[in-house]
Amino acid sequence: MNVNRLILGVLLLFSAQSFAQKGYDLWLQYDEITDTQLQSDYLNKIQGIKILGNSPTLNVSAEEMQTAWKSFFGKELQKKNSGENILLLGQREQLPQKLQQNLKQDFENINSEGYIIKEVKFEGNNTILITGKSDIGVLYGSFRLLREMQLHNKLSNLAITDSPKIQKRVLNHWDNLDRTVERGYAGFSIWDWHLLPDLIKPEYTDYARANASIGINGTVLTNVNANSLVLTEEYIKKVKALAEVFRPYGIQVYLTARFSSPMESGGLETADPLNEEVRQWWKDKADQIYAEIPDFGGFLVKANSEGQPGPNNYGRSHVDGANMMAEAVAPHGGIVMWRAFVYSEHDPEDRAKQAYSEFVPFDGEFADNVLLQVKNGAIDFQPREPFHPLFGAMPDTPLMMEFQITQEYLGFATHLVFLPKLFEETLEEDTYVNGEKSTVAKIIDGTLSNKKLTGMAGVANIGNERNWTGHPFGQANWYGFGRLAWDPYLSSEEIAEEWLKMTFTNNEDFVEPMKEMMLESRETVVNYMTPLGLHHIMRTGHHYGPGPWVSNLSRPEWNPVYYHKADSAGIGFDRTSSGSNALEQYADPIAEKYSSPETTPEKYLLWFHHLPWDYEMDNGKSLWYNMASKYQEGVEEVEDMAENWNNMEQYVDEERFEKVSMLLQIQLKEAKWWRDACLLYFQEFSNMEMPEFIPEPAHTLEYYKNLKTPYAPGI
Repeated sequence: MNVNRLILGVLLLFSAQSFAQKGYDLWLQYDEITDTQLQSDYLNKIQGIKILGNSPTLNVSAEEMQTAWKSFFGKELQKKNSGENILLLGQREQLPQKLQQNLKQDFENINSEGYIIKEVKFEGNNTILITGKSDIGVLYGSFRLLREMQLHNKLSNLAITDSPKIQKRVLNHWDNLDRTVERGYAGFSIWDWHLLPDLIKPEYTDYARANASIGINGTVLTNVNANSLVLTEEYIKKVKALAEVFRPYGIQVYLTARFSSPMESGGLETADPLNEEVRQWWKDKADQIYAEIPDFGGFLVKANSEGQPGPNNYGRSHVDGANMMAEAVAPHGGIVMWRAFVYSEHDPEDRAKQAYSEFVPFDGEFADNVLLQVKNGAIDFQPREPFHPLFGAMPDTPLMMEFQITQEYLGFATHLVFLPKLFEETLEEDTYVNGEKSTVAKIIDGTLSNKKLTGMAGVANIGNERNWTGHPFGQANWYGFGRLAWDPYLSSEEIAEEWLKMTFTNNEDFVEPMKEMMLESRETVVNYMTPLGLHHIMRTGHHYGPGPWVSNLSRPEWNPVYYHKADSAGIGFDRTSSGSNALEQYADPIAEKYSSPETTPEKYLLWFHHLPWDYEMDNGKSLWYNMASKYQEGVEEVEDMAENWNNMEQYVDEERFEKVSMLLQIQLKEAKWWRDACLLYFQEFSNMEMPEFIPEPAHTLEYYKNLKTPYAPGI
């Protein structure tokens, strides 16, 4: 009996570890291929592997193939020097001259990070070749081939060429040196600064693998609200240790630079960017970093924003500050990513206008190695915002998109929200700056103005939770960001389908309903949080839950009442010529269309207009009725999500199924909280009856106003 119990205990422990591993492995599950025909096809097509050349990147390419093969088929992929049906890995310079010549056109169609996967003849034998102009291209191609196999696609007549359309594809970690994470909801930082550089955790390698598999080639290790300590010799050595782990995977490390560092860690009396001692300090600091980390990417800077120091402290411009740092890293090939997220409590102008007013006059004056990093919208990562007017307004300045993968304003790691749908919406927006089809994506990838330097950043949702992101579906947002940074023209539908198949199962009875749920989930959260163009009405500080009534903070633009402007006459922010005139910052076709509520898309209605509560909308119902309808619709959609997920139990391991089930119940509870609190509050101004489909609120408005969550995560 004791032996049986012991065996049972071991089996249960193994099962629990196996389930936990499912979450840890992200979209690199490499599930066993059980379809006998498919298994036979793959094993016949690839019977061995040969590597041309020897480098750390080629080595990890081969290791990834072996990891996948053991998981797919329960055995190693044999190493062979020659023979029929082998997999050949090697960059262009390692290929026989004749093969290079045969692939000349293919090589002309890819860039330095691109890859070619093609059936060729090698030494007279049928061969699947993965090649590129660089070793990292071979690694990206290896992950692409494995993705094709994870998706159960056929390998016959392979002819795939692909290249990233954006150069700098970077995660921004808002991680502090004490391992707390600003706006982080998945535990503590994965960077164990206390034990670096001596302890290299396996998570660092797996982080690099995951990022390389989706083409991410850079990581900013530290918070934009920066700490000068990270630029000291002690921490540079710690950063070096991470850089050495990431280098084979093509990932450069970047650091956030606190503008006042010359004073705080350099002993200078000023950080004035035009001061020669200050300029020399930054040059010396760059030399010091590059001596340890030759492929260091450069600096990300948040300056003169939300209390951070910057060049304005000395009467200097953002150009002065950015170009000073750019000068320091330029000899080493480094770049500066200078954030355009600036707004001032001393500026009475509409917050949505301030970044445009601050930066557009300097178009064309930034150094060639500066990227101006611009959030997708003009306020702050809201569930829905119009695209930032800077996109299209600075044709002579490279603009880098900044998306937020972590869900600061979208329910933290509690709510299931598929963010690639939001990213796609922004990228597809037409700016009209060069006529029709001048999309945001074309500005970001440089094609609209022939930019030489391009980039996309994503604020990471990663922590030391075993599944990396807290919510199992949060992994899809990391995955989707990487895929869109590689190709900003991909559809969110394609991304969702890939992720579901690679992470859970290829069974269409699971994939189709879950794909539909994911694609609708972003609109759902908009409905129960900020419908019809409402924005920034979350509780303040932590941004957890509704707080449209908050009006007591020292800075007006930190108060939700600043944004919705509800009164007895109506609701919404007038950004037309009769209000703040933020519309003038957009191209004429947009400004003209959005100047009237009748022609403004419903989704942006209250972003641009202050309208009466009884304003008649397209369906003939009042604004108040439609607002209530949206809130109720959002709640009902979460109910549908929970019901649909419950039907998926047979396709999902127990641990992930139970966690998502519980989180959906929390999401449903909080969606009702949003509906009840917001409608009760706005009803005080509308003085209109609740529509009959709105259930009796669970509590009074005073109850909701008095809720306190002082330890909400992410601050």
